[in-house]
Amino acid sequence: MLTPPSWLSEEKLVRALIGSWGLDVASIEYRAVGFGSHHWVAVEPNGALWFVSVDDLDSKRQATFEAGDAAFGRLRAALATARDLRDSGLSFVVAPVLTHAGESLVRLNSQFAAALYPYVAGESYTWAAAQTPAQQHDLLNLIVKVHAASPVATRQAASDDFAVPQRNHLDSAFDRAAIRSGGGPYTRQTGALLAENVSTIRRLLVCYDDLVEEFRRRPTTMVLTHGEPHPGNTMLTAEGLVLIDWDTVLLAPPERDLWILDRGDGSVVGDYAEATGTTPRPSLLDLYRIRWDLADLAAYAGRFRRPHSGTQDDDQSWEELNSLVGRLPT
Repeated sequence: MLTPPSWLSEEKLVRALIGSWGLDVASIEYRAVGFGSHHWVAVEPNGALWFVSVDDLDSKRQATFEAGDAAFGRLRAALATARDLRDSGLSFVVAPVLTHAGESLVRLNSQFAAALYPYVAGESYTWAAAQTPAQQHDLLNLIVKVHAASPVATRQAASDDFAVPQRNHLDSAFDRAAIRSGGGPYTRQTGALLAENVSTIRRLLVCYDDLVEEFRRRPTTMVLTHGEPHPGNTMLTAEGLVLIDWDTVLLAPPERDLWILDRGDGSVVGDYAEATGTTPRPSLLDLYRIRWDLADLAAYAGRFRRPHSGTQDDDQSWEELNSLVGRLPT
């Protein structure tokens, strides 16, 4: 995120770092990296660096009416799984540091939760960064290892229920007035944009539901998946490639990860089948590709239905929403 959250003071965050992890915080600086969570770098008097991630639980609700405790529980389970993966020997997993109480996540208030990570030095990438064949091969190898994780490492992981997060915001797109209530400077524009593209959104929802039903009739093996293994969630360190941002980890069909890696030439599908003995199903690649777009649409619609003031993050989200709608299949 480009701007720190207005409803969370750095003083409160520092108190949590001291009380839950025992850090001796000399300074803390907001870092505008990634998009979805808020981040800071904390510095101790001896120069030790720590990376702090704060999530807005409102944005992680599955539906508007869902309690914040449910969103917190899902996030805690995901980060605890990342910790288990790291402890099971997968050193490329950048996992949170446990608190004195053995927790991977700390509730700051009703809206925000924080996790602490070791500071990782290395080269970062954007989510759409071009990769060399060698980089693609290295990333696929990491995903294969995650998919083969032991039961000990997956014991706290939740399973994919195939719901589109915040789908109710897309359902309300069929009612132009509903999306226009409350919000802020982008609320009316969002309502108009979604209303103009209702037929496309409806077709995508129907197609997605049909693919989910097909999967339920013919289920496949569930494995541990990262959920978003694009280049932006990797870093190249002195020890090699590492995977970051484990907040979306779930037990799911392997295609949940593979569709992002798929280049459309069959190479990823073939390499994965050779490495694991499991041939990815095209229908499941399509399922997760469609859900990605639907989830983004719903997230942006939800963002602009909630109170907002037109920050840099709002401006960027509006641009990305327009770009997404413009490339939806008609």
